[in-house]
Formats: sequence, C-alpha cells, structure tokens
Amino acid sequence: MRTSDIIPQRWISVVAICIINDGKPGHLNQSLGLAEALCRLRPDIVIQEVTPLARGTALWTWLTGRLPAGVLPDGLGVPPALVLGAGHATHLSLLALKRAWQVPGVVLMRPSLPLGCFDLCLMPGHDAPPARDNVIATRGALNRMRPGQKQRGRGVILIGGPSRHSDWDETMLLAQLERILVADDTRWCMTSSRRTPASTEQRLAALPGVEFVPASETARDWLPRQLAGASACWVTEDSVSMVYEALTAGCAVGTLKVPGQKGNRLHKGLQQLADAGLVTPYDGWRGETLRAPASGFDEAGRCAKELLARGWLK
Repeated sequence: MRTSDIIPQRWISVVAICIINDGKPGHLNQSLGLAEALCRLRPDIVIQEVTPLARGTALWTWLTGRLPAGVLPDGLGVPPALVLGAGHATHLSLLALKRAWQVPGVVLMRPSLPLGCFDLCLMPGHDAPPARDNVIATRGALNRMRPGQKQRGRGVILIGGPSRHSDWDETMLLAQLERILVADDTRWCMTSSRRTPASTEQRLAALPGVEFVPASETARDWLPRQLAGASACWVTEDSVSMVYEALTAGCAVGTLKVPGQKGNRLHKGLQQLADAGLVTPYDGWRGETLRAPASGFDEAGRCAKELLARGWLK
C-alpha cells in the first residue's frame, strides 16, 4: 500500500517504510519486491516513496543529522520506521534520511559506499557478498513477481538481445526454439525485449506453433500476468533478471543459450541455479517437460522474514 492509499479506520496504528525511488523501474521493482513482501507478513505496514535528495542537501543532512524543512513532500504520512533503496543514486540520501530519522537503512545490491554505512545490505550472490552480520546474500535481484493459478500446458518464452555481457546469434537461437516448439503440446506465448534486434523479431514472428507478441505491444502488467499463469518458461541467458522473475512466479524455467556469456559474474549466477537444480540449461535439456523447484523460490519473502527477525519494525 502507498501513502496515497486510504488507511483503513480499523487500523489502530501503522508502521511505515520509506523507499527512495531514483526513477529507474528496475531499482524500484527490487525495493517494492522487499516492501510488499513485508506487507504480506505484517498487514499494519504501509509504503511511502520519496525521490533522492539533492546531493548537497543529502550530504548536509548526513553530516548534521538535520533535515531542512520543506525538503520532503507534505503528505509523506506517518514517520517511517525503516528506509530502503536500490541504485547508486539512492545511497547518499538513504544514509542522510537514516540519520535524520534515526531509523535503520537497508540497501539492495552492492552499494557504492562502504558496507558498514548501512544496517543491512541485500546483495546478489553473483556480486560475491562478504560474510558479515549486516549482509544477506540473495539469489539474484529481488522482484515483485507472485505465483498465480497455474495453467497446465501453458508456457512463456522470453527473448532478450545483445548486451555488454553477451553476443547474439539468431541462427543458434532459432534452432533451439524450433526444437522446443515441437517437443510437446505446450501452448507457447513468446515476447521480445527492447534489446531484441528487429531482424530477430521478424524471424520469431514467422515461427509456427507459437503466439508472438513483440515487446512494443505489451502493457506494463502483461508479463507478470503471463508468468503468474504459466507452468513453464524459457528465457535467453542474457535476460538474467527475467530468469529470477520467472522462478519467483513459480514457473519451471529453462535457459536458452546465447554466445559470449561464459565466465562473467551473471553467467556464474545462472550456473549456480543450474547446479542447484533450479533451472534447466538448454545444453542439458533432453526434451523432457521442465520441472519447477520443489521448494519454491521466494527471495523477497525470505529477506523480509530475516529483516523482521531483527526487530526493527515495532
């Protein structure tokens, strides 16, 4: 729930957590993933959002512990019990508000400032987090996905594109997809991403036996709805965040091979998932039906429980 929502009269009191939103959807997705997991565990929690302070204001507030009047919006609501953020642009403001409000500060992903500055750091395992009391290693970045009512025989294929971590080979991709599409009677829906080359989209649209919806034609809630109901999902290896989102949505996940991935830290994270039996790499797939993890996959929920166990939200 956001501050703009009406707080029910039946709530005698509420506990607010404040997200510093730098305007990047991927960073906000991580912060809301944790915040909403906390709300599921504690219905008295409400979520507030603020933009980062101006750099000079943030530095002054951090050094003095005093927040200038009128800096934050008037409708911020009840004083927060926790402040959190993801992305380098949030770090200085996070520390400033943490000191001004005298509340714990939680950072998601490896921060640009020393780890000791924060009360808790939630860091993906591929970033090699150190063993410290204020560090929790996560399997990938946190996200907002939730499992829905799964429809047997329904699958989603997510196609990425070239990136600074990987190359792109349309012929290799199409050969993998053609094998997958005839392996069983799964009803596949496939989408691209903003990185997918136009030539790849044209070839994907021509594939038989699959509904192709280009990324440009999908609404904001399209992918969460598709993953919530899908029983299986194939994702190109370059789209690492989508792998973790599909797992969180309760899908059985396979990864499509792309060139140039081997050796980088993100690929190592995918290899750890494969070693743990959480995903099926295409090279190890023998045409069988993909299987979802037996124990489920909910990193946001796990981190929320560990945070509440620290007794900060009273």
